[in-house]
Amino acid sequence: MDSGLKIAGMTGRRFAQFIHYNKRRRVCIMMKRKTLLMAIFSALLLYPVISWAGTEKYINAGIFALIVEIGMGLSIIFLAWFVKNKLKIHIPKLMQAPIIWGFAFIVFRVILQPPIPFTLLAVYMGIITIAIFLYSSIDEPSWKEFSTPIRIMLQEDTKNAKTSRYIVFAALPLLIGYGTYDKMLPKFEEPVELRTVHPAPPASINLHGKIINLQTEYNPFRGKGADGKEEAGAQYMGKNPFAADAPKYLQNVREGGEIFFGTAGCVFCHGDNLDGRGMFAFAFNPIPANFSDPGTIAQLQETFVLWRVSKGGPGVPRETFPWASAMPPWEKHITQDEMWKVIMFEYWHTGFYPRTWD
Repeated sequence: MDSGLKIAGMTGRRFAQFIHYNKRRRVCIMMKRKTLLMAIFSALLLYPVISWAGTEKYINAGIFALIVEIGMGLSIIFLAWFVKNKLKIHIPKLMQAPIIWGFAFIVFRVILQPPIPFTLLAVYMGIITIAIFLYSSIDEPSWKEFSTPIRIMLQEDTKNAKTSRYIVFAALPLLIGYGTYDKMLPKFEEPVELRTVHPAPPASINLHGKIINLQTEYNPFRGKGADGKEEAGAQYMGKNPFAADAPKYLQNVREGGEIFFGTAGCVFCHGDNLDGRGMFAFAFNPIPANFSDPGTIAQLQETFVLWRVSKGGPGVPRETFPWASAMPPWEKHITQDEMWKVIMFEYWHTGFYPRTWD
């Protein structure tokens, strides 16, 4: 009898240990799955962030914005699921409808970039409204839950129903009247900013007490070829200006780079890749010029660039109103030779050649 009880007790303890072990095992498996899901989710979020912060080689701004918008949508869906299934909070169908409609309006009107026209917004919101009604009337219980509060508000004579009815019937004409008033009210928009990015240069400029004719002057550090024309420097593109046997042309390019990155500090605005994305660039509107764009210095004569560099924002003509340039007049800070070398470096670094006046 005692031995039987002992065996039964041992069996019971082993069974309890087995059950406990299985529970712990299931918990560990669930935790591993959750950890894996969180790791995957974090990686999906971190990839575009790191790629966007580091370079646009793997992901551009449009794809990054799309991923962010999709992530926000999934986050809202997850939040709704969490509130309903985990927190056990039931949101009535009549409240779900305006929440979904309002969230869709915010996405299309505010979050979605570039902004869409109002007519397209009206089409999208009409589709969203139809989808909400279809969702609310997908079955009889769902439609009853959605329509019952409206029916009570319209038909019942209780105090709460009457109060709700008075508020709704008073608010509707006010909202419609305000919408009509806002639509018909004349709008006084600020004038369009017509800014000339590359204004017509003057015939000559005064630089450090010397009159420079912009159509006949040339960069003295380029030299001239056998035909008497200014040397473009095509044979030096891609060559190392820091080599011990670097020709004089590349030595001038190197000195221009040292001024760009050091003495003048152009890098802080125009960026270390000359793409107009320096560390201070986005403090200005518009941002500094992107020299790597074929629409900037590649379309300009070298003397034109000298004029813009030497005079800066304060020296631009009236046609460039509102004179939106934060560049200082570099003639007050560096010499003319240093300006020529910086300009040489900019053309060499971007791989472009200056245009001629011919």
